[in-house]
Amino acid sequence: MTDEKVLKDGREFHFTAKDFDRVRKLIYAHAGISLSDSKQELVYSRLSRRLRATGIRTFAQYLALLESNDTAEWEAFTNSLTTNLTSFFREPHHFPLLAEHLRSVRGKHPISIWCSAASTGEEPYSIAMTVADTLGREASQVSIIATDVDTGVLETAKAGVYPDERVSKLDPELVKQHFLRGTGSQAGHVRVRPELRDMITFRQVNLLHNNWPIRPPLDAIFCRNVMIYFDKQTQLDILKKFVPLLRSDGLLFAGHSESFHNADEYFRLRGKTVYELTAKQKTNRKTEENR
Repeated sequence: MTDEKVLKDGREFHFTAKDFDRVRKLIYAHAGISLSDSKQELVYSRLSRRLRATGIRTFAQYLALLESNDTAEWEAFTNSLTTNLTSFFREPHHFPLLAEHLRSVRGKHPISIWCSAASTGEEPYSIAMTVADTLGREASQVSIIATDVDTGVLETAKAGVYPDERVSKLDPELVKQHFLRGTGSQAGHVRVRPELRDMITFRQVNLLHNNWPIRPPLDAIFCRNVMIYFDKQTQLDILKKFVPLLRSDGLLFAGHSESFHNADEYFRLRGKTVYELTAKQKTNRKTEENR
């Protein structure tokens, strides 16, 4: 693609094949996101907003700003290129399995769960609702850490406020039990009840970083619909780092289009897109737990 063609296409900014290649390399190195050729229009659309916001007139200048390690813009750049499609109780078959697991470990030890791609909060709040409905008063003893690389969506998640349509497909009794209806200026919105929000700690975590602020042992890890953005080697590197964080009987929940066959040394399929540690890894974890 030449600059001349870009101008003829009527775009607001120059965006060449070289620019796109630089974007791909930058986001891969920073967040592990692998962008295919088909994402070129999406990248242009999302990053054009950053050019307007910064007043920069060309992609070449904008990418030079990133390469100069502008911390604030790196955050905005990453937020722009992450995808945050989510909903309450998405992939609903996972939550009865989570409830079953909670019942099997209740009373044995403090329960900890990590939601590693929290987006705008619907997933960790769905986990919290499952915990509350399963454990009742004991739910207050459960800790959930919800993380995402995108700081913008985490702010929405922390607030726990959603338009009515976000909960319109949920059972009305469940909505009544776990949400507060807005009035006045907040009419048309719901807010997650405080007891659920108190269960969750929201924090920014980049899965590519070596040191995650996650304290083991964990009873479950939700890593759903995020691995699809990583190449196989990056997926494997992350999955290997999950192993020492999980209890020997811990569960790993994956997305419907994700398969971890390349990590069969570490995880085996237990149910529909739910994994557990292999026998060897379970033995290793039990040894660590008994020390």
